[in-house]
Amino acid sequence: MKAVIPLAGQGTRLYPQTHTKPKAMVRIAGKPILGHILSGLVETEIDEAVLIVGGPMQTQIREYATETFGNELDLAFPEQTDPQGLGHAIYQAEPEVNDEPMFITLGDMLFENGYETFLDAHRSLGAVDASIGVKQVDEPSHYGVADIDASGEVRELVEKPSDPPSDRAISGVYVVENSTGLFNALNYLIENNRRGAGDEFQLTDALQRMVETDSIIGTFDVEDWYDCGQPKTLLEANQVLLEELETTEGDRLENTVIIPPVDMGTNVTVERSVVGPYVSLDDDAEINDSIVRSSIVGRGASLTGANLEHSIVGDTAEISGDAQSLNVGDNSNLSL
Repeated sequence: MKAVIPLAGQGTRLYPQTHTKPKAMVRIAGKPILGHILSGLVETEIDEAVLIVGGPMQTQIREYATETFGNELDLAFPEQTDPQGLGHAIYQAEPEVNDEPMFITLGDMLFENGYETFLDAHRSLGAVDASIGVKQVDEPSHYGVADIDASGEVRELVEKPSDPPSDRAISGVYVVENSTGLFNALNYLIENNRRGAGDEFQLTDALQRMVETDSIIGTFDVEDWYDCGQPKTLLEANQVLLEELETTEGDRLENTVIIPPVDMGTNVTVERSVVGPYVSLDDDAEINDSIVRSSIVGRGASLTGANLEHSIVGDTAEISGDAQSLNVGDNSNLSL
């Protein structure tokens, strides 16, 4: 089985952070989002990962994945040169998948349960062509939605319906045994220009075509997931992941109070400050005379006299003066 991870999206919901890096390379709890995904795969029997990349910043993904996980995973990097939706992105993986089963997980989604939990749940379903993770939600019209029968088998799949057939949202993790069937369905949509929600080729629509052509698609429950493609849930994911880590301390701490959980990279300086809880400080960050809570501070960023909570500060940004909540991109300079 091969993992397939679409990573070519522009990440517009995370602007300004994604003006200078792919959203999968935004760091939370000690490593980029992509690092958490690939670390989760390493803990399973999957040893091959197909990372679908695109755009001018894809080199960051290629270099990070190869340098950090190249000894643990066989990696391939097909390119989506013209982004036309999630289904179109997955279609680019066909030459690399080569008819093998695949485990699809989205490049901006993190899960409390490990991937092995999902694979075990899939195997327990028996002879199915594919399975998808679902979760009951309050506003299903915001998601892809699965209508399922009493046994958990899919009757219908719809992407962002105005009148949802159920309250079971598709949660961004899929196990596909019949990869040929999925790629045939994607090919049908693309060749016939069958665009769906957002005028894009949707993975949900391809899976629905599989249902219509008598494929059996099962479901398994997903307890909690975090959509790291937007600031609020990115900070929530940072908090959850930090709770699983031991607090680390920077190389230079002076007259400082650290309230766990906190993750600090290398060469971090904190002076006359209170940091934590739920703070992630990247390498070379410098904090002076500040209070920082529930925030992500990027590589080489500098805070002086700041009071930050629920904030995201980009790489090498400089902030001086009081503040409450910020989302500041890389290389910014703010005096408040």
